[in-house]
Amino acid sequence: MSDYRRGFESLRQELHEPSLPVEGEWPDWLEGTLIRNGPAQFEVGDEDYNHWFDGHAMLHAFRMRDGTVSYRNRFVRSQSRTEALEQGRIARSEFATDPCMSLFGRVMSVFNPNPTDNASINVARLDDQYVALTATPLPVAFDPETLETAGVVEYDDDVDVDMSTPHPQVEPGTGRMLFHTLSFGRQCQYGVYGTAAEGKTRRPVATLDVDRPSYMHSFGMSERYVILSEWPLVVNPTDLLLRGRPFIENFEWQPERGTRFRVLRKADGAEVATCEAEAAFGFHHVNAFERDGAVVCDVVTYPDASVVEELSLDRLRSDAPSRGSGHLRRYRLPLDGGAAASTLRGEERIELPRIHDGPATGRPYQYVYGVGTRAAGQFTDQLVKTDVPAGTAQTWHEEGTYPGEPVFVAAPDGAREDDGVVLSVVLDPDAQQSFLLVLDAPSFTERARAAVPTQSHSGSTGSSSTELFGAGASRACVGAPLGGTGLGGDGDGRSSENPFRPRAGFHQSSFPLRPICPRRPWPTRPTP
Repeated sequence: MSDYRRGFESLRQELHEPSLPVEGEWPDWLEGTLIRNGPAQFEVGDEDYNHWFDGHAMLHAFRMRDGTVSYRNRFVRSQSRTEALEQGRIARSEFATDPCMSLFGRVMSVFNPNPTDNASINVARLDDQYVALTATPLPVAFDPETLETAGVVEYDDDVDVDMSTPHPQVEPGTGRMLFHTLSFGRQCQYGVYGTAAEGKTRRPVATLDVDRPSYMHSFGMSERYVILSEWPLVVNPTDLLLRGRPFIENFEWQPERGTRFRVLRKADGAEVATCEAEAAFGFHHVNAFERDGAVVCDVVTYPDASVVEELSLDRLRSDAPSRGSGHLRRYRLPLDGGAAASTLRGEERIELPRIHDGPATGRPYQYVYGVGTRAAGQFTDQLVKTDVPAGTAQTWHEEGTYPGEPVFVAAPDGAREDDGVVLSVVLDPDAQQSFLLVLDAPSFTERARAAVPTQSHSGSTGSSSTELFGAGASRACVGAPLGGTGLGGDGDGRSSENPFRPRAGFHQSSFPLRPICPRRPWPTRPTP
């Protein structure tokens, strides 16, 4: 078997390839730019980062026009990266790497807040800017043409939070973008905030006090509700200051707590239900919708949180097997509270889930796409399309290759939920390159590929986020960026005749989470 570990070697070269070799039949309607984001450099000087999630962010852009494909990659010039290169050492705390291990250093960092802006998880559009996102509230703007970094974007508000999900949800119809946040203090607090399709002002949707915050990477959203999944991986906030450990090492697995789903009404922020389930852990929500007095919430889950440690660089670079994917689990959350019923939806392992964003978001849906694992203990080596109601799956696999996060792109005249193509960047370690793969979504078979003359991390790990930005309204297949205007039909970009006609833009989801060692003066934060 080929060595997937090549995908966890540092990628340092920045390239611009105006024309990639293309094999197969490229769809004539497929135009736009696919932008991916993920960690690429895993050491500075003589110091190594500890975890896959900690590497310096790199953007990858595939521009598609008239059957030709170009490629460009650039590091995100964050302050975290700039300081590290200037000092020749790791400069800021990351998810599992902390340069201020001493109590003195940690206390001093509290009085000199310096959170990481290494935005390596996601890409989105915030107002009129394209931004890279991480788990701190520091979106980093970049030029979508050159990929050059423009710096941290400041919100037009005074919201003070320590963490913000890199997986915002975009409401169909309004274009409002919702964020889940976490604030540390004498009283810790979950928050949900929303920004209008145009603007950078975060307005409160809901807040919840919490004593021991849970590690939550994403959240669910139906038409009327937001769902926070409190996995039993929790932290005593005092430990973040006093233990002297990297951020994630302060969290403890407490399965006796079980999992709690907090269902919040978007209209007034009220918590309408708290539903309990067996202990589990998850990174990514798939979708949620309302049915028969309950919220149905689909999540990729694991039996425990050991997968976090399994994604450390030492583990990934060793011969020890690592779980790169979980199972799709459906939770039924009664709106009058009580126990959450759960069922597995399919036998295939899956991660980095994507749906037909927009038409299917917050509504009953049929298909989810993701990376998968053919055998337990192996890293992700196939793409999976799951028919969620039926619990059946189609797969794509090519021996010796490792695909990244799939992205569904709707065909211009698509009538069904899966009318379109699926894009994935795939690592081929034996050839020492990657390729952009185009699958026919209904049959899940290859239509075309374009080779990249580098072992792109966007294909090696699947950690990269993706966004397809259209070239203009004349090419309905890809549409405009997030927050853009639909191509006809009602206000959410859906056709009035068919909900699965392409919408103007679509939500990004990605893996993984990269929180920080909090560097705000939370011990002196006033109680809300």
